[in-house]
Amino acid sequence: MVFLISSLIASTRSCSSVLSCCAIHARVIKSISYNEGFIGDQLVSKYLQLGNVDQAYKLFDEMPHKDLVSWNSFISGFSRRGSVYDCVILLYRMRYEKGMQPNEVTILSLISSCKDEGALTDAKNVQGLAIKLGLVSDVKVANSLIHLYGKLRCLSEARVLFEGMVFHSLVSWNSMIAIYVQNGFAGEGVRLFAMMRLKGFGCDQANLVAMLQACEGIGVVKLAESIHGLIFKCGLNEDLTTATATMNLYVRLGRLDDSRKIFKEMKGRDSVAWTSMLAGYAIHGQGREAIQLFERMVKECMKPDHVTFTHLLNACSHSGLVTEGKFYFRDMSNIYGVQPRLDHYSCMVDLLGRSGLLHDAYKLIKSMPMEPNSGVWGALLGACRVHGNLDLGKEVAEQLFALEPLDPRNYIVLSNIYSRAGLWKEASSVRVLMKHRGVTRTPGCSFIEHGNKIHRFTVGDQSHPMSIRIYEKLKELMRKIQDSGLASKTEFVLHDVDEEVKKDMISKHSEKLAMAYGLLVTSPGITLIITKNLRICGDCHSTAKIISLIENRTIIIRDTKRFHHFTNGSCSCGDYW
Repeated sequence: MVFLISSLIASTRSCSSVLSCCAIHARVIKSISYNEGFIGDQLVSKYLQLGNVDQAYKLFDEMPHKDLVSWNSFISGFSRRGSVYDCVILLYRMRYEKGMQPNEVTILSLISSCKDEGALTDAKNVQGLAIKLGLVSDVKVANSLIHLYGKLRCLSEARVLFEGMVFHSLVSWNSMIAIYVQNGFAGEGVRLFAMMRLKGFGCDQANLVAMLQACEGIGVVKLAESIHGLIFKCGLNEDLTTATATMNLYVRLGRLDDSRKIFKEMKGRDSVAWTSMLAGYAIHGQGREAIQLFERMVKECMKPDHVTFTHLLNACSHSGLVTEGKFYFRDMSNIYGVQPRLDHYSCMVDLLGRSGLLHDAYKLIKSMPMEPNSGVWGALLGACRVHGNLDLGKEVAEQLFALEPLDPRNYIVLSNIYSRAGLWKEASSVRVLMKHRGVTRTPGCSFIEHGNKIHRFTVGDQSHPMSIRIYEKLKELMRKIQDSGLASKTEFVLHDVDEEVKKDMISKHSEKLAMAYGLLVTSPGITLIITKNLRICGDCHSTAKIISLIENRTIIIRDTKRFHHFTNGSCSCGDYW
């Protein structure tokens, strides 16, 4: 009998079809009781797993002796299917028809089932039940609720629950730290991490990866280096997930050499690590290096996926490698079996458009097997701005207005196209349309780190404590630039004003203020790393090249598209941006 029960249990766990499950079910009815080895519960779970809900309910109702384990098992099965309704129905039957009280296992299953649109309401109802039953003090229950609120982006609910806990486990701390970081409160995440360590809890992969993400949000390099040191101290430097996250962080902070070093030291690199390094080369405009890395990746039998090809094509786009981009776009499906997606088409449109092949880019869009999205049309609109193609720009802008009527970038680019063509009336009408539709423009600002602090500048900003010295330095730089024979590119001032006013406006852009500040407060030879929340303008790009030459500095500026490395009067983008 023992052998028969063991055999049936093993068969139940391994069966992969409803028909096989029914055969085992029939044998159970003939030979043993449903309670033997919990075989009845296992059959119910298997029916649910195979999608036969009716048979699962029928068998469950036929079982004569159902204990709390049986009810929890059935509820758990529906929880895995994300069926809150069935979980609640079973909970009601268990409590009011059978008189059984749920335990922490029941509550955990109910929490896991909260996945749909009404999940927040369901989560609060489950929390209310847990409080009523005195189970909210259970660490696993509280942790699960905190994690759920985090997924639902309900920061205040998660925080209140966390602060009300008598005992915090490492999972509690990790969950709350991750929630802060993922919801844009990186500073709070770092503060909580420090508090966790003061309470005597150690570091693990989960909280260190969260801290790496926090470092990216804050942008302070010294903090990133400190967390990197902790990773070594905890012996997690050889953990592939942690190493990849560290590599990604240094890429985002403009430290490509550090990322490359981590990649070289990795053992047992997987496709995620290879793709992450390739993405780093792409965003830093190192197209040739990205291609070389891709070829090495393939030689080491790593299979590239759609994400790999997105970054590879993006690298070709950022470096103007049209021939190479066309080659890989063709081979991704023909050789590697990866069918092009919207992101791949967007990269190709950007590559062709910025190379001046606007007709080819438009033709590619029209040949797409799926409807182009805003990313695809946006790439072409950007190319129209670069090459001053007014007619195509208007057509593309209309497509974007229909797709994303509240995205300010599309209106601004069209207005810029009109302005550069001297069509001030048309440019003004676009800004009026923005105002009529309630679309607001994001103000441009630049950030630079110094003294463990991020300093923020906006156009014409005079709020910084060193404002007077910054403007004096900026004036000195502008004088040196004029002496070098470079005139301000006032065509990037998109307002119908006098030339002198344009020069004054463009000389106070946030990037220039950040560069002047950086030169004031850092020692000669120190690289300046600046982040811009919008795309860098043409005049600031030219100015950064000259400043890198006359001040003998490397200047790295990250905008929304890529990193620009300015050294000895040239930019890594080769003026292809």
